[in-house]
Amino acid sequence: MPRWRVSGEGDLAAGDDVTMIRVVLADDQVLVREGFRALIDREADMTVVGEASDGAEAVRVTRQCAPDVVLMDVRMPGVDGLEATRQLLGAHDDLAARVLILTTFDQDDYVYEALRAGASGFVLKDLRQAELVAAIRTVAAGDSLLAPSVTRRLIEQFCRRPAPSGSSLPPPLSGLTGREVDVLTLMARGLSNAEIGEELFLSASTVKTHVGRILTKLAVRDRLQAVVLAYESGLVEPGSQ
Repeated sequence: MPRWRVSGEGDLAAGDDVTMIRVVLADDQVLVREGFRALIDREADMTVVGEASDGAEAVRVTRQCAPDVVLMDVRMPGVDGLEATRQLLGAHDDLAARVLILTTFDQDDYVYEALRAGASGFVLKDLRQAELVAAIRTVAAGDSLLAPSVTRRLIEQFCRRPAPSGSSLPPPLSGLTGREVDVLTLMARGLSNAEIGEELFLSASTVKTHVGRILTKLAVRDRLQAVVLAYESGLVEPGSQ
Protein backbone atom coordinates (compact mmCIF):
# COMPACT_ATOMS: atom_id res chain seq x y z
CA MET A 1 0.00 0.00 0.00
CA PRO A 2 1.40 3.46 -0.86
CA ARG A 3 3.03 5.27 2.05
CA TRP A 4 3.02 8.83 0.78
CA ARG A 5 3.16 11.32 3.58
CA VAL A 6 3.56 15.02 4.24
CA SER A 7 7.29 15.32 4.68
CA GLY A 8 9.00 17.52 7.22
CA GLU A 9 12.01 17.85 4.95
CA GLY A 10 10.76 21.25 3.82
CA ASP A 11 10.98 22.76 7.31
CA LEU A 12 13.24 25.78 7.61
CA ALA A 13 16.18 25.18 9.92
CA ALA A 14 18.01 27.82 11.92
CA GLY A 15 20.98 29.18 10.01
CA ASP A 16 19.61 28.25 6.57
CA ASP A 17 20.11 30.78 3.79
CA VAL A 18 16.72 32.34 3.15
CA THR A 19 15.42 32.40 -0.42
CA MET A 20 11.98 33.92 -0.61
CA ILE A 21 9.24 31.63 -1.88
CA ARG A 22 6.71 33.65 -3.86
CA VAL A 23 3.13 32.39 -3.50
CA VAL A 24 -0.13 33.12 -5.30
CA LEU A 25 -3.35 32.28 -3.45
CA ALA A 26 -6.33 31.13 -5.52
CA ASP A 27 -9.55 30.61 -3.54
CA ASP A 28 -13.02 32.08 -3.95
CA GLN A 29 -13.45 32.63 -0.19
CA VAL A 30 -11.99 35.90 1.05
CA LEU A 31 -11.62 34.71 4.63
CA VAL A 32 -9.71 31.63 3.49
CA ARG A 33 -7.29 33.75 1.47
CA GLU A 34 -6.82 36.16 4.34
CA GLY A 35 -6.03 33.28 6.69
CA PHE A 36 -3.52 31.77 4.28
CA ARG A 37 -1.92 35.16 3.65
CA ALA A 38 -1.49 35.80 7.38
CA LEU A 39 0.05 32.35 7.83
CA ILE A 40 2.40 32.58 4.86
CA ASP A 41 3.54 36.17 5.31
CA ARG A 42 4.73 35.54 8.83
CA GLU A 43 7.22 32.96 7.56
CA ALA A 44 10.71 34.35 7.05
CA ASP A 45 11.11 32.65 3.66
CA MET A 46 7.65 33.18 2.12
CA THR A 47 5.61 36.02 0.74
CA VAL A 48 2.21 36.25 -0.97
CA VAL A 49 2.62 38.11 -4.25
CA GLY A 50 -0.91 37.79 -5.59
CA GLU A 51 -4.46 36.58 -4.95
CA ALA A 52 -7.26 35.29 -7.15
CA SER A 53 -10.91 34.50 -6.52
CA ASP A 54 -11.43 32.20 -9.52
CA GLY A 55 -9.46 30.16 -12.00
CA ALA A 56 -9.36 32.75 -14.76
CA GLU A 57 -7.96 35.32 -12.37
CA ALA A 58 -5.49 32.73 -11.03
CA VAL A 59 -4.10 32.20 -14.53
CA ARG A 60 -3.80 35.94 -15.13
CA VAL A 61 -2.23 36.73 -11.75
CA THR A 62 0.21 33.82 -11.99
CA ARG A 63 1.45 34.95 -15.38
CA GLN A 64 1.84 38.51 -14.09
CA CYS A 65 3.50 37.74 -10.76
CA ALA A 66 5.66 34.73 -11.69
CA PRO A 67 5.33 32.97 -8.31
CA ASP A 68 7.15 29.84 -7.24
CA VAL A 69 3.99 28.15 -5.94
CA VAL A 70 0.28 28.58 -6.68
CA LEU A 71 -1.94 27.42 -3.83
CA MET A 72 -4.95 26.44 -5.94
CA ASP A 73 -8.44 25.67 -4.69
CA VAL A 74 -10.27 23.17 -6.89
CA ARG A 75 -13.84 24.42 -6.50
CA MET A 76 -14.14 27.99 -7.77
CA PRO A 77 -16.82 29.74 -9.85
CA GLY A 78 -16.36 30.09 -13.58
CA VAL A 79 -12.99 28.60 -14.45
CA ASP A 80 -12.23 26.09 -11.69
CA GLY A 81 -8.84 25.12 -10.32
CA LEU A 82 -8.57 22.08 -12.56
CA GLU A 83 -8.96 24.07 -15.77
CA ALA A 84 -6.69 26.81 -14.42
CA THR A 85 -4.00 24.21 -13.75
CA ARG A 86 -4.36 22.87 -17.30
CA GLN A 87 -4.02 26.37 -18.74
CA LEU A 88 -0.98 27.22 -16.64
CA LEU A 89 0.95 23.99 -17.00
CA GLY A 90 -0.23 22.82 -20.40
CA ALA A 91 0.13 25.75 -22.76
CA HIS A 92 3.09 27.23 -20.87
CA ASP A 93 5.54 24.39 -20.32
CA ASP A 94 8.29 26.85 -19.40
CA LEU A 95 6.26 28.30 -16.51
CA ALA A 96 8.32 28.03 -13.34
CA ALA A 97 5.35 28.07 -10.97
CA ARG A 98 4.30 24.81 -9.37
CA VAL A 99 0.68 24.15 -8.44
CA LEU A 100 -0.30 22.80 -5.04
CA ILE A 101 -3.97 21.79 -5.02
CA LEU A 102 -6.21 22.44 -2.02
CA THR A 103 -9.07 20.00 -1.73
CA THR A 104 -11.68 18.25 0.33
CA PHE A 105 -11.52 14.71 -1.03
CA ASP A 106 -15.16 13.78 -0.52
CA GLN A 107 -16.18 16.65 -2.81
CA ASP A 108 -13.30 16.89 -5.24
CA ASP A 109 -13.28 13.52 -6.98
CA TYR A 110 -11.53 14.99 -9.99
CA VAL A 111 -8.36 16.05 -8.19
CA TYR A 112 -6.63 13.18 -10.00
CA GLU A 113 -7.19 15.09 -13.23
CA ALA A 114 -5.33 18.06 -11.75
CA LEU A 115 -2.36 15.78 -11.08
CA ARG A 116 -2.48 14.60 -14.66
CA ALA A 117 -2.57 18.24 -15.74
CA GLY A 118 0.76 18.77 -14.02
CA ALA A 119 -0.03 19.79 -10.44
CA SER A 120 2.77 18.96 -8.03
CA GLY A 121 0.49 17.63 -5.32
CA PHE A 122 -2.49 18.24 -3.15
CA VAL A 123 -3.29 18.81 0.50
CA LEU A 124 -6.48 18.94 2.51
CA LYS A 125 -7.88 22.26 3.64
CA ASP A 126 -8.10 21.05 7.22
CA LEU A 127 -4.39 20.30 7.58
CA ARG A 128 -2.40 21.92 10.38
CA GLN A 129 -0.66 25.24 9.77
CA ALA A 130 2.81 23.74 10.11
CA GLU A 131 1.91 21.05 7.54
CA LEU A 132 0.75 23.65 5.01
CA VAL A 133 3.96 25.64 5.41
CA ALA A 134 6.05 22.47 5.00
CA ALA A 135 3.99 21.49 1.94
CA ILE A 136 4.65 24.82 0.24
CA ARG A 137 8.38 24.51 0.92
CA THR A 138 8.41 20.94 -0.36
CA VAL A 139 6.72 21.86 -3.64
CA ALA A 140 8.82 25.00 -4.07
CA ALA A 141 11.95 22.86 -3.72
CA GLY A 142 10.87 20.79 -6.73
CA ASP A 143 9.46 17.80 -4.91
CA SER A 144 5.96 16.34 -5.14
CA LEU A 145 3.55 15.91 -2.29
CA LEU A 146 0.40 13.93 -1.58
CA ALA A 147 -1.75 14.20 1.52
CA PRO A 148 -1.31 10.80 3.22
CA SER A 149 -4.90 10.51 4.44
CA VAL A 150 -6.34 10.54 0.91
CA THR A 151 -3.65 9.02 -1.28
CA ARG A 152 -4.75 5.40 -1.01
CA ARG A 153 -8.38 6.24 -1.78
CA LEU A 154 -7.38 8.45 -4.68
CA ILE A 155 -5.22 5.78 -6.27
CA GLU A 156 -7.78 3.04 -5.74
CA GLN A 157 -10.59 5.09 -7.23
CA PHE A 158 -8.84 6.52 -10.26
CA CYS A 159 -5.78 4.41 -11.03
CA ARG A 160 -7.01 0.83 -10.95
CA ARG A 161 -5.84 -0.89 -14.11
CA PRO A 162 -5.33 -4.56 -14.93
CA ALA A 163 -1.77 -5.74 -14.45
CA PRO A 164 0.19 -5.95 -17.70
CA SER A 165 0.16 -9.43 -19.19
CA GLY A 166 3.37 -11.32 -19.84
CA SER A 167 6.81 -10.02 -19.02
CA SER A 168 6.84 -7.03 -21.38
CA LEU A 169 6.37 -3.53 -20.06
CA PRO A 170 3.42 -1.38 -21.21
CA PRO A 171 4.41 1.06 -24.00
CA PRO A 172 4.75 4.17 -21.79
CA LEU A 173 7.40 2.40 -19.70
CA SER A 174 9.13 0.35 -22.39
CA GLY A 175 12.14 2.67 -22.57
CA LEU A 176 13.08 2.14 -18.93
CA THR A 177 15.90 -0.15 -17.86
CA GLY A 178 15.29 -2.92 -15.37
CA ARG A 179 16.82 -0.89 -12.54
CA GLU A 180 14.73 2.14 -13.46
CA VAL A 181 11.60 -0.03 -13.33
CA ASP A 182 12.62 -1.15 -9.84
CA VAL A 183 13.09 2.46 -8.73
CA LEU A 184 9.76 3.58 -10.26
CA THR A 185 7.94 0.71 -8.58
CA LEU A 186 9.26 1.75 -5.18
CA MET A 187 8.51 5.41 -5.92
CA ALA A 188 4.90 4.43 -6.61
CA ARG A 189 4.74 2.67 -3.24
CA GLY A 190 5.63 5.91 -1.51
CA LEU A 191 9.29 5.35 -0.66
CA SER A 192 11.69 8.26 -0.43
CA ASN A 193 15.03 8.23 -2.25
CA ALA A 194 16.78 7.15 0.94
CA GLU A 195 14.32 4.30 1.47
CA ILE A 196 14.64 3.21 -2.16
CA GLY A 197 18.41 3.14 -1.70
CA GLU A 198 18.05 0.90 1.32
CA GLU A 199 15.75 -1.47 -0.56
CA LEU A 200 17.99 -1.70 -3.63
CA PHE A 201 21.36 -1.29 -1.89
CA LEU A 202 22.08 1.92 -3.76
CA SER A 203 23.40 5.29 -2.60
CA ALA A 204 20.97 8.21 -2.37
CA SER A 205 22.83 10.00 -5.18
CA THR A 206 22.50 6.96 -7.45
CA VAL A 207 18.78 6.77 -6.75
CA LYS A 208 18.46 10.48 -7.51
CA THR A 209 20.19 9.90 -10.85
CA HIS A 210 17.80 7.05 -11.68
CA VAL A 211 14.80 9.22 -10.76
CA GLY A 212 16.02 12.01 -13.04
CA ARG A 213 16.44 9.59 -15.94
CA ILE A 214 12.97 8.15 -15.33
CA LEU A 215 11.39 11.61 -15.47
CA THR A 216 13.25 12.42 -18.68
CA LYS A 217 12.32 9.15 -20.40
CA LEU A 218 8.66 9.38 -19.38
CA ALA A 219 8.52 13.10 -20.30
CA VAL A 220 6.85 14.05 -17.02
CA ARG A 221 7.31 17.14 -14.85
CA ASP A 222 8.14 15.43 -11.56
CA ARG A 223 8.02 12.15 -9.63
CA LEU A 224 4.33 12.53 -8.85
CA GLN A 225 3.39 12.38 -12.53
CA ALA A 226 5.72 9.38 -12.89
CA VAL A 227 3.87 7.64 -10.07
CA VAL A 228 0.51 8.36 -11.68
CA LEU A 229 1.81 6.86 -14.93
CA ALA A 230 3.06 3.79 -13.08
CA TYR A 231 -0.44 3.12 -11.75
CA GLU A 232 -2.15 3.95 -15.03
CA SER A 233 0.12 1.57 -16.90
CA GLY A 234 -0.51 -1.27 -14.48
CA LEU A 235 3.10 -1.52 -13.32
CA VAL A 236 1.87 -1.15 -9.74
CA GLU A 237 -1.57 -2.17 -8.55
CA PRO A 238 -3.41 -0.34 -5.76
CA GLY A 239 -2.88 -2.13 -2.47
CA SER A 240 0.30 -3.90 -3.59
CA GLN A 241 3.20 -4.15 -1.15
